[in-house]
Amino acid sequence: MQFTCNQLDLLVAITTVSKAITNRTANPILSCMLLKTEGEGKDKGLYLIGTDLELSIKSKIKANIISDGSIAVDEKLFSEIIRKIPEGIIEIDTDSNNYATIKSGKSEYKIAGQDGKDYPDIPVVERNDGITMFQNDLKDLIKSTNFSISKEETKPTLTGELIEIEKGIATLVAVDGFRISAKKANVSLDAKNVSAIIPGIKLNEIAKNLSSNSEDTFTMYFTDKNVLFELKDTIMVARLIDGKFINYKQNLVDNFDTQIKVNRMDLLNSVERISLISGIDKKQPIKLEIGNDLVLTSNTTAGQGHEELEIEKEGPDLIIAFNPVFLL
Repeated sequence: MQFTCNQLDLLVAITTVSKAITNRTANPILSCMLLKTEGEGKDKGLYLIGTDLELSIKSKIKANIISDGSIAVDEKLFSEIIRKIPEGIIEIDTDSNNYATIKSGKSEYKIAGQDGKDYPDIPVVERNDGITMFQNDLKDLIKSTNFSISKEETKPTLTGELIEIEKGIATLVAVDGFRISAKKANVSLDAKNVSAIIPGIKLNEIAKNLSSNSEDTFTMYFTDKNVLFELKDTIMVARLIDGKFINYKQNLVDNFDTQIKVNRMDLLNSVERISLISGIDKKQPIKLEIGNDLVLTSNTTAGQGHEELEIEKEGPDLIIAFNPVFLL
């Protein structure tokens, strides 16, 4: 295989694909990135591929392809070389012994690789019944809920996030046994109904490749085992978690005894300050006394903390306590 490309284009693709590559693996090839040519004629392109078998990312870059082929190169070494090479045109040439020669100006490097044919295939997901939404919306859904996924491997479904799509609305939900976080966003009105569990850690990596531009869209495709996210020049395929998600809706009800409105930043700052006291005794709860004002107190061996905030209240007075970490 032989091709030339722009250093910046290659670096962007490396950064994108590396989200799916881990060095903590017993299989050496999974710490590699695959470079390969695909297609015929005008459709021919150069692709970078990375996978950890749970998440796979494939990105196309602009390149002048001189000869076809494929090679798997160590992601860490390859990315560091490309990152430190000056901007401009790079030439990469591979030989039959799976060595890749990288040339740029007067710089030249030769690194050992592995046969590209040994690299794991990306799961095939048929592009049927696509669901379109804005990239920034999904990025916001993930950011607003992902902190509530469980770290307990004994409950695999709770290490993921439930995505439900119905009547043009996508809901992303995370539950860890202490918190429930749910947020909604619009999708294409003709979207089919979906209920699937996506690994939370993989969603975090997917979010890093999503645009913050309010006009950029993407399309999702679901099968029984995988979900595919299709961006302009990149696809990301995540393996779904098999199982039944907890019935979160029974805990998100509209009826209430007491409701308050409070300035979010004022509350955030008060909780952060009073956590300095509660944190001394391994995150003792913060007590909230809801009356004419909101009074936050903490009483530990280190001392006492007291904060008061103005609120708007409906319903009776209430005293309740929360773990400050979860409240924050």
